[in-house]
Amino acid sequence: MDKIGFIGAGNMASAIIGGMVARGTAAGNNIVVSDPNTDNVNRLIKQFGVQSVAGNNAVARESNTLVLAVKPQIMKQVCIELASDIRPETLVISIAAGIKCSMLQTWLGGNAVVVRCMPNTPALVQLGASGLYSEATISHSQQARAEEILSSVGIVSWVRDEALIDSITALSGSGPAYFFLFLEGMVEAGIKLGLDEKTSSQLAIQTAKGAATLAEQSQDSLAELRRKVTSPGGTTEKAIQAFEENDLKRIIAYAMQACAQKSRELADNNS
Repeated sequence: MDKIGFIGAGNMASAIIGGMVARGTAAGNNIVVSDPNTDNVNRLIKQFGVQSVAGNNAVARESNTLVLAVKPQIMKQVCIELASDIRPETLVISIAAGIKCSMLQTWLGGNAVVVRCMPNTPALVQLGASGLYSEATISHSQQARAEEILSSVGIVSWVRDEALIDSITALSGSGPAYFFLFLEGMVEAGIKLGLDEKTSSQLAIQTAKGAATLAEQSQDSLAELRRKVTSPGGTTEKAIQAFEENDLKRIIAYAMQACAQKSRELADNNS
């Protein structure tokens, strides 16, 4: 049975482990975890029945698939320490932002097939969107395995050019924060229009959830869905006109370009 190791037991690792166990992708006793925070490890043992071993190197030795769920700032040190214990056939999945596959390969001593992943925080509720990239050395079975693991917490999309991970960062990786900001604005505006905070928040969040579900399930394009809500001369049209007068789409494009550029800078700084 394929052993899956996790270096790091934070929120994203917990989400992926929980998704795999819930979907039957892996049983808890086939998952090995290491983290200096013993509280995090003990929580995963209690919740999902994962196995704990003494140290990162022991995890690497036991695992056919290894998920690196540590902060980018310590990734180099972690990888260099693991290099001697990584087997050539090991599939390594990194969920750290801004660390290129070539750097991971170098730090790991060339002893692994590396997949770079950009997940997002809705993975915590199994509604994530993850972008994946790997160099051509990956086998079909390894690609399928990486996809199986990440699809446990949402949808998965592969890109052929690693530079497009920066675009995915700008779209879905950082995207939840854009919607949270928009919802903040809606709630605050609702309060100014006389609603209490609880009512304004509940209605805004449910409206966002409903709109997203409708967009997912409908055969209509986003533009057509918008047109169906926007009656000529009506209230929605007035709001849309106000957005367009302030060039909302240009603001969104500018923000995403800034995000992608920052992602590229982080990757270059780690090269």
